[in-house]
Amino acid sequence: MKREYIQIRCSIYEKKLLQRRAARAGISLSEYIRATAFDKNIVERITPEQLETYKMLVQYKNNFTRIGNMFRNRDPKLAREVKDLAREIRTHLKNFKK
Repeated sequence: MKREYIQIRCSIYEKKLLQRRAARAGISLSEYIRATAFDKNIVERITPEQLETYKMLVQYKNNFTRIGNMFRNRDPKLAREVKDLAREIRTHLKNFKK
């Protein structure tokens, strides 16, 4: 049970920035400040636009993988280029998860 209070001074800008970051993470301001003070990893929520972009990139990656599989026997160089592109997209998708 949390019963103790700590007061800090900050500018209006800093307060708004802290509130905005806490809101993006989906937690209260107090929880956000405690987490940052104890060096905990704070993960911000994904915006609907970011989620839509993520879904689109997943679909592109799958399509390029299919294209690469289709051309593997006919043109190895093209298949290699397509797989490299799919690998690059996969790398960007992994960055979303961080």
